[in-house]
Amino acid sequence: MSGTGLFVLLSAALTGLALVFLLPPLLGRGFRRGNRAPGSPDLSLAVLRDQFAELEREHHAGRINDAAFEAERAELERRALEDGSLRIRSTIDSRRPWLVGAVALAVPGIAAALYLHLGTPAAMAPQDAGGSHALSAQQIQSMVLKLAERLQDNPQDGEGWLMLARSYAVLGRYAESAAAYGRAMSILPPDAVHLADYADTLAMAQGRRLAGDPERVIQRALAADPRNVKALALSGTAAFERRDYARAIGEWEKILALVPADSKVAAGIANSIADARSRLGPAGDGAGGIPAQAAGPAPAVTVRVALDPALEGQVRPDDTLFVFARAAEGPRMPVAMVRRKASELPLRLALDDSMGVGPGPRLSAAGTVVVGARVSRSGDALPKSGDLEGYAQPMRVGAGEAAVSITSRVP
Repeated sequence: MSGTGLFVLLSAALTGLALVFLLPPLLGRGFRRGNRAPGSPDLSLAVLRDQFAELEREHHAGRINDAAFEAERAELERRALEDGSLRIRSTIDSRRPWLVGAVALAVPGIAAALYLHLGTPAAMAPQDAGGSHALSAQQIQSMVLKLAERLQDNPQDGEGWLMLARSYAVLGRYAESAAAYGRAMSILPPDAVHLADYADTLAMAQGRRLAGDPERVIQRALAADPRNVKALALSGTAAFERRDYARAIGEWEKILALVPADSKVAAGIANSIADARSRLGPAGDGAGGIPAQAAGPAPAVTVRVALDPALEGQVRPDDTLFVFARAAEGPRMPVAMVRRKASELPLRLALDDSMGVGPGPRLSAAGTVVVGARVSRSGDALPKSGDLEGYAQPMRVGAGEAAVSITSRVP
């Protein structure tokens, strides 16, 4: 084997060893709300497989016709081929799987960048094959320290400070990362992506709280780019933390206009919006005093939801219950959704336009809808294997009551 090949193999092995120590703590801790805010919920093959499985179930159940089934299947296949490039984190109640993926990608990337900048790339040449230059976790730490020392001699190297900030963040040294981000942001032009990362790191450094400096940096990010998804997610989370639920909903709804309607991130944002709506006061506004929509009669769907007695032993009182309606024909994003606790079953409620999950069509414009309910142990609005669900037959909005019996398990 050539010296270059041996170097690559040893580097990969030792980098993998470093990840063994870095990833388990990340898997074991969650980051509430948008502190989970955007990682990389691409339209992954796993998500597309989930959507395809749900599509097949509904086709077999007769809730969509053959033409609609073929059209939606073709769309899912197209998305699988495109493998979308959007990269943001999900929001409310996640376990930060995005961070694990980011670390798994960032550690080798940062190690390579630091090695090229500070190490001895020429050692990979065949004539030096006898030497061992594989990177251990300790060597990565040493390179980060060397970069920090070099920046003391060249304090105006904005890109260098940015690399140092990201390196510290990957290593979990959030206070040092925030300080390095601050130096980088004082040198580089305003950039929404970097500012959103800076705000997130500041929040981590102060106990996963966005109040104060993190929120001020979020506003700088939105001033640089009002459509930055991560900054919008963090802004909504900051509002949620101070119980300004109407403001949180407003920020998160902006995200739904920027991401694919059938993506995992859209489902996560819909989950967050439903949670915030469930916390609104009787007047329908949050602490920020944003007025609710004008009162008045509007088409609604009355829903009765019950759990099959055979499944009662498989549901915990604190499991999340989603009750939703979506257009029988067209996009699969719910036109109305409410979040409750499984302990409230059986229950009777009404879905209406105030329970929309985004800037898209409302319930009153849907015509015919499919009403469903899902019990989720994870609290995620996107169906997961093991969730319990049930659907009513398609019905016209305002044409009576939908009876939903939760009888089946998501494969």
